[in-house]
Amino acid sequence: MKTDSSVRTVAFLGDYLPRKCGIATFTADLLGAVAARHPQGRCFAVPVNDVDGCYHYPDVVRFEIEEQNPGSYRRAADFLNSSDVDVVSVQHEFGIFGGPAGSHLLALLRALKAPVVTTLHTVLLRPNPDQYRVMQKLIAHSARLVVMTERGRTILQDVYQAPLAKIDIIPHGIPEVRFVAPDYYKDRLGLDKRKVLLTFGLLSPNKGIEHVLNALPDVVAEFPDVVYIVLGATHPHELRARGEAYRLGLEAIARKNKIEDHVIFYNRFVELQELTAFIGAADLYVTPYLDEAQSTSGTLAYAFGAGKAVISTPYWHAAELLKDQRGVLVPFADPISVAREVSGLLRDAERRNVMSDNAYKLGRTMVWSNTAGLYIRSFENARRWLPAVHHEVVAVNGFAPMPHARPEPAMDRRYHSTDGKSCSSSKVISVPTSPSYQRQG
Repeated sequence: MKTDSSVRTVAFLGDYLPRKCGIATFTADLLGAVAARHPQGRCFAVPVNDVDGCYHYPDVVRFEIEEQNPGSYRRAADFLNSSDVDVVSVQHEFGIFGGPAGSHLLALLRALKAPVVTTLHTVLLRPNPDQYRVMQKLIAHSARLVVMTERGRTILQDVYQAPLAKIDIIPHGIPEVRFVAPDYYKDRLGLDKRKVLLTFGLLSPNKGIEHVLNALPDVVAEFPDVVYIVLGATHPHELRARGEAYRLGLEAIARKNKIEDHVIFYNRFVELQELTAFIGAADLYVTPYLDEAQSTSGTLAYAFGAGKAVISTPYWHAAELLKDQRGVLVPFADPISVAREVSGLLRDAERRNVMSDNAYKLGRTMVWSNTAGLYIRSFENARRWLPAVHHEVVAVNGFAPMPHARPEPAMDRRYHSTDGKSCSSSKVISVPTSPSYQRQG
């Protein structure tokens, strides 16, 4: 499906592949979906580089921002102003921009001439003073605010006094996949005759996987053919800070519980085709996350949209998506409840199939082509917005737009090799066997 729109040029600002993080995957997916839906337009990316890494980006990347360099944000604004963009689509997480609570981004926004549509991947219910101040200014400088859940919109209004007229609810996009019975993919993955539980995404301690491992002995006692797949590499930030301590701790729990034959750890990233096979093979998808305030989960959206029966803790995105018999919610950090619900659904194929059907039907409204159409409408509405305050453009001495303008690297940084994997000065624990297509949950 194609869309005719008055919006001609959109710049997407956020992390970008091959950086290994959820925002990078989301930004790349959204850009690709908008470009496909609106082929008469022009889309390009302006990613943020973390200080420890450098990346070999595709040609769609036109300028790079150094996370901790305030001047780099001002230069990016000047580049965007010189590029005749109609809209700037900002992917916002506090952790990906430099300065206190990501405040370096504000210098860029103040200098932009084009309207900004900001997608809020996290909406904090209890922000600290810096986060509150940054969010207030982010709201003021944005023509439109995109959230992915009703709860996100409510918090924007109640906590930050964001105008309701500025807020768009657009679901997390998902790839279009056929509904296929798990046995088809189990045969391909060598998991035939097994009952498969799956969790995927970048690993970090807030994922709560240990509670599924502690639930598994009770499940195995009734279903000795069950296998739990934990698919995904350790999150790069976690890897730099603590190495593989979390993953090694999970493996220790599996040994302690004597369930090594029922757990498979895949410590790598997977492309979409392979990821689709793993999701397709799952009888149940489990998201045991520990943070109630998680306002969106791409991994949940992917599995749900593929028609998986889901068991999840009641973080905000899951509580909203899994209501009306579209999944099962269990208390946080409660292995007994996890074991009870997993075993119950493995016993009750009819109930499991009802959840699966309900999820798949709603998931058709979330496919990237539909999500892109909603974003294009938001971009069009943003162009009608006139800021109350004139934004003065910050000129940068000596800057001239180039087809692919990159900030000058610091002397101690190494640029990326041509294999598409990120490079940094940190110790490499493991090398993915294929490029990233993994969304952080």
